[in-house]
Amino acid sequence: MAIVCLHFSGQVEAATAAQSQPPVSVPASTAAKPVPPESKPVPPESKPTSASTSTSTSPVKDGRGKVVYLTFDDGPDPRWTPEVLAVLAKHNAHGTFFMLAQNANPRPDLVGQVRAAGNNIGNHSVSHLQLTKASPAQLHHQVADGVQSKCFRPPYGATNARVHAEIRKDGMQQVLWDVDPEDWARPGTATIVQRVLAGAKPGAIILMHDGGGNRAQTVEALDQVLTTLTARGYTYATLDC
Repeated sequence: MAIVCLHFSGQVEAATAAQSQPPVSVPASTAAKPVPPESKPVPPESKPTSASTSTSTSPVKDGRGKVVYLTFDDGPDPRWTPEVLAVLAKHNAHGTFFMLAQNANPRPDLVGQVRAAGNNIGNHSVSHLQLTKASPAQLHHQVADGVQSKCFRPPYGATNARVHAEIRKDGMQQVLWDVDPEDWARPGTATIVQRVLAGAKPGAIILMHDGGGNRAQTVEALDQVLTTLTARGYTYATLDC
């Protein structure tokens, strides 16, 4: 699992924690060349077209083996979150769900289902605002008034020193990702599967979505990805959120 440091045109940091154990090195992320989030057009749903990590280290204990961290953004969704949970249960897998407060607060039943199934929950802001363009008051609201968690994932992966400082001030760690199959864009189930399998490696944080639109391709791809990764000897852990 990864503490990820990113460098855009200014200094950008990201940190995650899966276990409170000594760090070990993880190979550099396969993500695309960093581009400042502020300069990128924002897709109508979810994430930018590439993640932007440059180096990666992990607090996963030596010898833990082939572990990946499944993460799901933009939910909970009454249609798709239960379907993602069903696929995870089928494969005896767990993940971390980065929820929007505007979706989670009206559906405590869904939040409870996610937790009851052995998954963890992260804060993904109140309403998916791009925080690097937020006013100080908006930034504080989006971070502090999100779902309760020890982890915060900035919408679109857009972060800078000001955003990171607000996250830390509110007692959370910033969490980005190592593998982004861009499932939000619905490129096709086979493409999502190929992108995840190409990027998966021990300690990798994999980004997918259970909210923000039609996630039928994500659900189908997740089933295939878990079948293949399990056959390759991988197991699945939650982030320490």
